[in-house]
Amino acid sequence: MKLEILTKHENRNIQNGIISKIRDLINYKNLEPGDKLPAERVLSEKFGVSRSNVREAIQKLEFYGILNSKPQSGTFIANIGQIAMNGMIDDILSLEEQDFKSLVETRILLELKTVKLAAIRRTEDDLERLKQAFKAYKTKMIAGDDCLEEDLLFHLAIASASKNSTMNTLMLLITPEIIVAYDQDRVCDGDVALAEVKKHEDIYMAIKDQNPQLAKEKMKLHFSKLYDYIYGKDREIKIGKG
Repeated sequence: MKLEILTKHENRNIQNGIISKIRDLINYKNLEPGDKLPAERVLSEKFGVSRSNVREAIQKLEFYGILNSKPQSGTFIANIGQIAMNGMIDDILSLEEQDFKSLVETRILLELKTVKLAAIRRTEDDLERLKQAFKAYKTKMIAGDDCLEEDLLFHLAIASASKNSTMNTLMLLITPEIIVAYDQDRVCDGDVALAEVKKHEDIYMAIKDQNPQLAKEKMKLHFSKLYDYIYGKDREIKIGKG
């Protein structure tokens, strides 16, 4: 399994351009809540972009609750007024690209909770998925190969085992951004060690043994270098001890 990494700036600019045009279309045609948008094919021709670009922009507006897509029916305006919709889209368009520290801080906070839930809620299928992800990570780590994707896939398997769909979705959203940020900031520079494999194994075993507190402690240990990178000596104060 591979994680596809989008080209960040180009894709963001295209998406924002399409979102802006969808807003203008809604305003120009005075579309109201429940009204249907033109089909993706029509929008792609009208805006001069690919259908996949239109689809991604619509999915983003869906995520923020502005549009609703119904299988076999189409895409519809959500039940919000035009003034509120315009304000929300303005906010979306003005969002700045997340910096690496913010992304990793979010990841840490999420995973300290998801790993505890995973230890409580995991199934045998979850354990098998975690085991396979760990083996793939270990193989590449010991060989000295780039294992960033395998590492993150291991953590996504933990999120899935937590059985919390919102947390799982958030991890899926921020993971590709973190992959790019890791590469740009050079935090993971290929200097691998067996100690890192042991940390992953300890997390896996704590989840297997259904020990949520130990799982959290092992996850915090795994993140120790990132804690130092983000918070320095004050990391316990800023992240909290709970």
